[in-house]
Amino acid sequence: MQILCLGDSITDCNHLFEDFPLGNGYVQLLAEKLPCNVQIKNHGIDGFTVSRILENIQTHRISLHRNPIITLLVGINDIGLIMNTHRTEEQKQQMLKEFTVHYKELLKLLTADAQQVILMEPFIFPCPAEYQNWIPYVSAMSQKIRSLSFQFSLPFLPLQDYLNKEASVRGFPAVTTDGIHLTALGHRLLAERLYPLLSV
Repeated sequence: MQILCLGDSITDCNHLFEDFPLGNGYVQLLAEKLPCNVQIKNHGIDGFTVSRILENIQTHRISLHRNPIITLLVGINDIGLIMNTHRTEEQKQQMLKEFTVHYKELLKLLTADAQQVILMEPFIFPCPAEYQNWIPYVSAMSQKIRSLSFQFSLPFLPLQDYLNKEASVRGFPAVTTDGIHLTALGHRLLAERLYPLLSV
């Protein structure tokens, strides 16, 4: 059995540059829990948006043979593109629509070959304060992903409220390094929520 983890820097976790080929985040923590007959691969790439992941699948840079289990965590870089440029509200909503189109196309490809696809909710923390303005767009994106999870009958893992609640109790610096990325504890919290959903 094979598990492929798709995503951006939160999944990547320097897996191309660390001593551990799975990186130093939740993918490595999952590997430590898995039975020895299950192979896990980290295909997260720093900076990736949903369209970049879709391109990698379309061009077969990531192989889906052997009927894998796939986890997908993507969206925060798409939000960054929306929020870090001078866009009108109409343009922002159009970008969210385009995200949904690309995400749906990606799911069509993944579900054609995978035995299981787990969708994870993108998340943001309100510290630094500038990210508070991102939260409504992350929420809107989350609703779109959740709707697609129903449409494709796929498991959806909510993370925004869960991680923010943990951060409010433990202190935000304990869970996030910069409002976007996770600390070692943050990755452990994510892995603990994700692992029970894997059909292994």
